[in-house]
Amino acid sequence: MRNPADLEGVDGLIIPGGESTTMDKLLDWTHLREPLAERLEQGMPAFGTCAGLIVLAQSAVDGLPEQRPLGAIDIVAQRNGFGRQVHSFEAPVHLVGEDEDMPGVFIRAPRIVDTGDGVEVIATMGEEPVAAASGTIMVATFHPELTGDDRLHRRFCERVAAIAQPI
Repeated sequence: MRNPADLEGVDGLIIPGGESTTMDKLLDWTHLREPLAERLEQGMPAFGTCAGLIVLAQSAVDGLPEQRPLGAIDIVAQRNGFGRQVHSFEAPVHLVGEDEDMPGVFIRAPRIVDTGDGVEVIATMGEEPVAAASGTIMVATFHPELTGDDRLHRRFCERVAAIAQPI
Protein backbone atom coordinates (compact mmCIF):
# COMPACT_ATOMS: atom_id res chain seq x y z
CA MET A 1 0.00 0.00 0.00
CA ARG A 2 1.27 3.38 -0.92
CA ASN A 3 -1.74 5.61 -0.40
CA PRO A 4 -5.19 5.55 1.25
CA ALA A 5 -6.93 4.52 -1.98
CA ASP A 6 -4.93 1.28 -1.96
CA LEU A 7 -6.74 0.27 1.26
CA GLU A 8 -10.08 0.02 -0.53
CA GLY A 9 -9.38 -3.44 -1.98
CA VAL A 10 -7.70 -4.86 1.12
CA ASP A 11 -9.58 -7.51 3.12
CA GLY A 12 -6.82 -8.17 5.63
CA LEU A 13 -3.27 -7.18 6.40
CA ILE A 14 -0.07 -8.77 7.60
CA ILE A 15 2.41 -6.30 9.06
CA PRO A 16 5.79 -8.04 9.15
CA GLY A 17 8.95 -7.37 11.07
CA GLY A 18 11.22 -4.51 10.18
CA GLU A 19 11.83 -1.19 11.84
CA SER A 20 8.80 0.04 13.77
CA THR A 21 9.89 3.69 13.90
CA THR A 22 10.31 3.71 10.11
CA MET A 23 6.89 2.06 9.70
CA ASP A 24 5.42 4.69 12.01
CA LYS A 25 6.90 7.53 9.96
CA LEU A 26 5.72 5.93 6.71
CA LEU A 27 2.15 5.76 8.02
CA ASP A 28 2.20 9.55 8.26
CA TRP A 29 4.19 10.17 5.08
CA THR A 30 1.77 8.06 3.01
CA HIS A 31 -1.30 9.44 4.84
CA LEU A 32 -2.29 5.87 5.74
CA ARG A 33 -2.40 6.24 9.53
CA GLU A 34 -6.00 7.44 9.94
CA PRO A 35 -7.58 5.35 7.14
CA LEU A 36 -5.78 2.21 8.34
CA ALA A 37 -6.72 2.84 11.98
CA GLU A 38 -10.33 3.30 10.89
CA ARG A 39 -10.36 0.03 8.90
CA LEU A 40 -8.83 -1.84 11.85
CA GLU A 41 -11.44 -0.31 14.16
CA GLN A 42 -14.13 -1.56 11.76
CA GLY A 43 -12.78 -5.11 12.08
CA MET A 44 -10.33 -5.55 9.21
CA PRO A 45 -8.15 -8.55 10.16
CA ALA A 46 -4.46 -7.93 10.78
CA PHE A 47 -1.54 -10.05 11.93
CA GLY A 48 1.56 -8.23 13.14
CA THR A 49 4.87 -9.94 13.76
CA CYS A 50 7.78 -8.32 15.62
CA ALA A 51 7.72 -4.66 14.48
CA GLY A 52 4.17 -5.28 13.22
CA LEU A 53 3.19 -6.04 16.82
CA ILE A 54 4.52 -2.64 17.89
CA VAL A 55 2.60 -0.89 15.09
CA LEU A 56 -0.67 -2.61 16.10
CA ALA A 57 -0.22 -2.23 19.89
CA GLN A 58 -2.19 0.17 22.08
CA SER A 59 1.09 1.68 23.24
CA ALA A 60 4.82 1.09 23.10
CA VAL A 61 7.59 1.81 25.57
CA ASP A 62 11.25 2.43 24.75
CA GLY A 63 10.41 3.87 21.35
CA LEU A 64 10.77 7.39 20.09
CA PRO A 65 8.47 9.82 21.93
CA GLU A 66 6.64 10.70 18.70
CA GLN A 67 5.99 7.04 17.79
CA ARG A 68 2.23 6.40 17.75
CA PRO A 69 1.04 2.78 17.53
CA LEU A 70 -2.35 2.23 15.90
CA GLY A 71 -4.06 0.90 19.05
CA ALA A 72 -5.65 -2.08 17.28
CA ILE A 73 -4.98 -4.49 20.17
CA ASP A 74 -4.92 -3.65 23.88
CA ILE A 75 -1.33 -4.55 24.65
CA VAL A 76 1.72 -2.60 25.74
CA ALA A 77 4.79 -3.50 23.70
CA GLN A 78 8.36 -2.91 24.76
CA ARG A 79 10.48 -2.14 21.73
CA ASN A 80 13.64 -4.31 21.60
CA GLY A 81 12.42 -5.95 24.80
CA PHE A 82 14.62 -9.00 24.33
CA GLY A 83 17.66 -6.90 23.44
CA ARG A 84 19.35 -5.46 20.39
CA GLN A 85 20.26 -7.29 17.16
CA VAL A 86 23.22 -9.09 18.76
CA HIS A 87 20.83 -10.62 21.32
CA SER A 88 18.66 -12.31 18.67
CA PHE A 89 17.94 -15.99 19.36
CA GLU A 90 15.78 -19.00 18.62
CA ALA A 91 13.71 -20.73 21.30
CA PRO A 92 10.73 -23.09 21.54
CA VAL A 93 7.34 -21.41 21.73
CA HIS A 94 4.34 -23.10 23.34
CA LEU A 95 1.07 -22.62 21.46
CA VAL A 96 -1.78 -22.65 23.96
CA GLY A 97 -3.85 -25.80 23.46
CA GLU A 98 -1.16 -27.77 21.62
CA ASP A 99 1.22 -30.45 22.84
CA GLU A 100 4.13 -29.75 20.49
CA ASP A 101 6.08 -26.49 20.68
CA MET A 102 6.91 -24.50 17.57
CA PRO A 103 10.21 -22.81 16.79
CA GLY A 104 10.42 -19.13 17.60
CA VAL A 105 12.86 -16.80 15.85
CA PHE A 106 13.38 -13.65 17.93
CA ILE A 107 15.24 -10.92 16.06
CA ARG A 108 15.53 -7.67 18.03
CA ALA A 109 12.15 -8.75 19.30
CA PRO A 110 9.67 -6.69 21.29
CA ARG A 111 8.09 -7.90 24.51
CA ILE A 112 4.44 -7.92 25.45
CA VAL A 113 4.63 -6.21 28.84
CA ASP A 114 0.90 -5.86 29.49
CA THR A 115 -2.38 -7.15 28.07
CA GLY A 116 -5.76 -5.52 28.48
CA ASP A 117 -9.21 -6.99 28.93
CA GLY A 118 -10.30 -9.16 26.03
CA VAL A 119 -6.76 -9.98 24.94
CA GLU A 120 -6.01 -13.69 24.81
CA VAL A 121 -2.42 -14.90 25.19
CA ILE A 122 -2.09 -17.61 22.53
CA ALA A 123 1.61 -18.46 22.79
CA THR A 124 4.26 -18.35 25.49
CA MET A 125 7.99 -18.84 25.90
CA GLY A 126 8.25 -20.17 29.41
CA GLU A 127 5.89 -17.90 31.35
CA GLU A 128 6.36 -14.98 28.94
CA PRO A 129 3.54 -14.11 26.51
CA VAL A 130 4.89 -14.02 22.95
CA ALA A 131 1.67 -14.02 20.90
CA ALA A 132 -1.76 -12.59 21.59
CA ALA A 133 -5.09 -12.07 19.87
CA SER A 134 -8.23 -10.02 20.25
CA GLY A 135 -11.06 -10.06 17.75
CA THR A 136 -9.59 -10.04 14.26
CA ILE A 137 -6.16 -8.86 15.43
CA MET A 138 -3.28 -11.23 16.14
CA VAL A 139 0.30 -10.34 17.08
CA ALA A 140 3.56 -12.20 17.74
CA THR A 141 6.82 -10.93 19.18
CA PHE A 142 8.75 -13.41 17.03
CA HIS A 143 8.94 -14.31 13.32
CA PRO A 144 6.81 -17.42 12.63
CA GLU A 145 7.29 -16.82 8.89
CA LEU A 146 10.98 -17.74 9.22
CA THR A 147 10.20 -21.31 10.23
CA GLY A 148 8.54 -24.17 8.41
CA ASP A 149 5.77 -24.22 11.01
CA ASP A 150 2.59 -22.56 9.78
CA ARG A 151 0.37 -23.26 12.80
CA LEU A 152 0.24 -19.64 13.96
CA HIS A 153 -0.65 -18.43 10.46
CA ARG A 154 -3.35 -21.11 10.26
CA ARG A 155 -4.71 -19.93 13.62
CA PHE A 156 -4.97 -16.43 12.24
CA CYS A 157 -6.89 -17.63 9.19
CA GLU A 158 -9.17 -19.85 11.31
CA ARG A 159 -9.83 -17.01 13.76
CA VAL A 160 -10.77 -14.61 10.99
CA ALA A 161 -12.97 -17.23 9.30
CA ALA A 162 -14.76 -18.00 12.58
CA ILE A 163 -15.39 -14.33 13.31
CA ALA A 164 -16.61 -13.71 9.75
CA GLN A 165 -19.16 -16.55 9.92
CA PRO A 166 -22.73 -15.47 10.60
CA ILE A 167 -24.13 -16.84 13.85
